[in-house]
Amino acid sequence: QVQLVESGGGLVQAGGSLRLSCAAPGRIFSSLTMGWFRQAPGKEREFVAAISWSGSYTYYADSVKGRFTISRDNAKNTVFLQMNSLEPEDTALYYCAATSRTYSRVSISTTAIYDYWGRGTQVTVSS
Repeated sequence: QVQLVESGGGLVQAGGSLRLSCAAPGRIFSSLTMGWFRQAPGKEREFVAAISWSGSYTYYADSVKGRFTISRDNAKNTVFLQMNSLEPEDTALYYCAATSRTYSRVSISTTAIYDYWGRGTQVTVSS
């Protein structure tokens, strides 16, 4: 079992920045593909970004490209989501997810391939 714990959420004005962190204690972290998803009230959970186990490959939703950056530090068992130029539409509960499964460019953005989820951290962007 992999326990994921998100942190770093909060209230920020439009145009501001936040950095989310997700800690995953355990030696297997460095072998996991990690992802960030978000869910706004009344909406389905949607893909934000993902990063391969080595950090060599990153993937982003079109809505956050150029504004968000995903990264990881395997020595610290942590994945990060740097969010810049935040917009009110980015307001949501942000979830960290992990998987050891093989993925494709299509499947990596789906919730189905992720086996482990955190409880989420709230991000609220005011206009």
